[in-house]
Amino acid sequence: MRELLAREDIQLTKSLGQNFLHDGNQLRRIIEAAALSKSDKVLEIGPGLGPLTELLLQNAGEVLAIEKDGRLVEVLTKRFQASSNFRLLHDDALVFLKQEPHDWRDWKLVANLPYSVASPILVELAQGERSPQRLVATLQLEVARRLMACAGDDDYGLLTLLVQLDFEPRDWFKIPAGCFFPQPDVDSACVILERRAKPFLAEERRADFHAIVKRAFSQRRKMMFKLLKADWPEESLTRAFAAAGLSLQIRAEKVGVEQFVALTSLLR
Repeated sequence: MRELLAREDIQLTKSLGQNFLHDGNQLRRIIEAAALSKSDKVLEIGPGLGPLTELLLQNAGEVLAIEKDGRLVEVLTKRFQASSNFRLLHDDALVFLKQEPHDWRDWKLVANLPYSVASPILVELAQGERSPQRLVATLQLEVARRLMACAGDDDYGLLTLLVQLDFEPRDWFKIPAGCFFPQPDVDSACVILERRAKPFLAEERRADFHAIVKRAFSQRRKMMFKLLKADWPEESLTRAFAAAGLSLQIRAEKVGVEQFVALTSLLR
């Protein structure tokens, strides 16, 4: 990677979160976690210099890569110009996902996500009935722990719920900082999440769920009931909490995703 970057006269940009995974064993573990076949379509965000891209092209039927750095787009274009199953977009992935509605239901995300935008990208992709079949994403270890957390865990919070509403955590594995170039200051992890076979909520109820969980986690140490009174009548909340089997003194960090779903329906 050093030789290629030097040859192309590319100075990496820290603000873009450019830490490239180069360890062959870890790259193969990611491919294995994705459970790819030649019928699969894969979305890769932040391909960098293309080490993961190369394996994706060997194992999947189609790969769409989105790269923000124009210098790396040139490298990738030259490297994979002979690959008929490769499509490359020069774009900001988060802007693309927000502005270009796309049906990802037949796709899988497999990516070493730029750390600076990993969470919003996953939230954007994971919401709604058009989300991918599977998310296999490499990101900061602390973010991975939040994605895989359960109610009551220290890492459980808003990000957990926004993703787990539609995706079930399957597995994860740690990737040491030394497997990246340049080496980041933190360890990383690859998470595997599977789209739920049956949605927890109807599409029209999603905005209500988001409003409830965002308000509930606006002040983690306060009782959820008191926080929600800012948006819902106390009488309605009292009935809904009782029907959902929730104590009026409970804090949001102790409430599971299915309980939040029940509360959303009861507060309709």
